[in-house]
Amino acid sequence: MNEVVNNQILLSSRPVGIPTRDNFTFIKSSIPHVNDNQLLIRTLYLSVDPYMRGRMNDQKSYIPPFPLNEVITGGVIGEVIETKSPDFQVGDIVLGFLGWQNYSVIDAGQVQKIDTNVAPITTALGVLGMPGMTAYFGLLDIGQPKEGETVVVSGAAGAVGMLVGQIAKIKGAHVLGIAGSDEKIRYLIEELGFDTAINYKTTSNIQLALEKACPNGVDVYFDNVGGPISDAVLSLINQGARIPLCGQISLYNLEKQDVGPRIQVQLLRKTATMRGFLVSQYTDRYDEGMTQIAQWIKEGKIKYSENIVEGLERAPEAFLGLFTGENTGKQLVKVTDC
Repeated sequence: MNEVVNNQILLSSRPVGIPTRDNFTFIKSSIPHVNDNQLLIRTLYLSVDPYMRGRMNDQKSYIPPFPLNEVITGGVIGEVIETKSPDFQVGDIVLGFLGWQNYSVIDAGQVQKIDTNVAPITTALGVLGMPGMTAYFGLLDIGQPKEGETVVVSGAAGAVGMLVGQIAKIKGAHVLGIAGSDEKIRYLIEELGFDTAINYKTTSNIQLALEKACPNGVDVYFDNVGGPISDAVLSLINQGARIPLCGQISLYNLEKQDVGPRIQVQLLRKTATMRGFLVSQYTDRYDEGMTQIAQWIKEGKIKYSENIVEGLERAPEAFLGLFTGENTGKQLVKVTDC
């Protein structure tokens, strides 16, 4: 092993509002020791995701907060470089919930092998990983789009949103995406086949723009952002509308409790369904989702985009970029070459 140091990134303080680099600390430690039925894994790629912002707060949620002064954890693709498990060999590429660091030691049962012959390994953190499963099950299980219906997707140029829109098109829906740059708008329409898209940053009146773009109302709203954008979309929902509640990225950095319209009356009048969900609810159906999405990719019905920055030290920068809309598609950090 050439490297004798394990570079690590810790959460050193809890953000107030928008996180900064000052909330992270970089340290060096020794290479971990491997015990029976464990693996030493060298990090190849790590994922940065919006949900991590919630884990930086000291509050009760569906997943425990990050402990202070410990290594931040998330989705990681790595290579086994030492094994004391009969189920893994040196050189195996694996997926697991590991740390922002060069090397991790983990029990063998906590990672899974990646079939490198199916697709590029990075897809295990994107289109064939958590974002892909989020889009697939959130839209089809909760949104249930039908041919001819109108589907609106916020955060449409993100890893989840771009897949939601394409799956809705496969199901025959009219799809409107909401994103934050003209480049993203062009990508959604010209590359991914969205029927139309709105740049919320340059649109002076989002309400009027949505009314014009959705003359028949909204049947399915896949909500990734919350806030005023969602308020505007929800005012246009049709009878029996379905609203998969996936994320609220516009609210994650607020320092005060958000105050918005009370939507219960609207949901009641329209007999609409709004349902929050976690992709972990569908773990036992992942094979279904991965098989179908892989088939759609093979058939050319789905495209995906990855935004990759290089260097472990750039992980905080890549994470912070999620909240300013710098990424199109899945944001990844390349730590080491295979």
